[in-house]
Amino acid sequence: MRNWLDQGTNEARLRHTVLANGLKLEQAVGIVSAASKLKGNDVVTNIIGAVLRSILVWILVITPSVILTGIVGESSFMVVFIAFLAALFTFVEYFFKYPSIIEFRFAAPFNRHRYVTILAIVTALSLVCKGVFEPTELTLSIKHWGDMLGRAIDVPYSPVRLIILMLDADASIELVEIVRTAAGLAYAISLLSLVVFILLVRVANWPTRTGAFNVWLNLPLFDPTGGGDVLVRLKRDANINIIFGFLLPFLIPAIVKTATDLVGNLTMDDPQTLIWTISAWAFLPASMIMRGVAMGRVAEMIEEKRRRAYAQTEAQIA
Repeated sequence: MRNWLDQGTNEARLRHTVLANGLKLEQAVGIVSAASKLKGNDVVTNIIGAVLRSILVWILVITPSVILTGIVGESSFMVVFIAFLAALFTFVEYFFKYPSIIEFRFAAPFNRHRYVTILAIVTALSLVCKGVFEPTELTLSIKHWGDMLGRAIDVPYSPVRLIILMLDADASIELVEIVRTAAGLAYAISLLSLVVFILLVRVANWPTRTGAFNVWLNLPLFDPTGGGDVLVRLKRDANINIIFGFLLPFLIPAIVKTATDLVGNLTMDDPQTLIWTISAWAFLPASMIMRGVAMGRVAEMIEEKRRRAYAQTEAQIA
């Protein structure tokens, strides 16, 4: 009788254990399924974001060709190929969770602001070039403003004067005028973009308003363990970027002029060459200054956090 009761008790315990383990297994499977679903949603979000950004970059590259369609002879295959490479790089960079080259990826709207700046410059210069061949009310208005800005900035030793001097000595008056207009317009857009970004940093309290800032994720090219104090290195890199950003509009024409004297003259008779040369001349310095201001802001955040930590430590000791 005792053996039969013990056997029944053991069977009941066994059934209870199996049921409990089954419940735990179902709960565990549910948790894993929920986590997998969440991870899957993140992957889908990354894919959508990467595709949208790659399309925007593709649009940027083909913008001059689209605006100037039918006006000048253009190697459409080369433009499409370059646009594809740029879009592919953007997709790969934004698809993966951790960036490799693009900085401040998780500190919006830094890269969006830079994209809008270069797109505005390229679009404005494309419309200026289109107005030379097919003048419309829009192109004439943009050309008018660009001409006023170019003449206002075209003073001795100014960046606009230097980029005009970069042209060949026998360049036509029409080419000089269009280069002055394009340079003045591009330079004004870049300066306006800088002002807006500085206001974004100082007034809108970028980047802390978007949440916690991760130095490693947002500055993949900056190695925090590279030696020395991170704060000192950030301030040094910020100052270098700002200084070079201010100097580049003066240095680029001189460098290009020296290079063309060695390998041949740079002709801006082709609208595509004019658009991309002046866009790079105006955008790269502004982008470097933005990077310097952003790194300086990160250094300020680290310094402020250290100051609070030191003050808290001293208060605890006291």
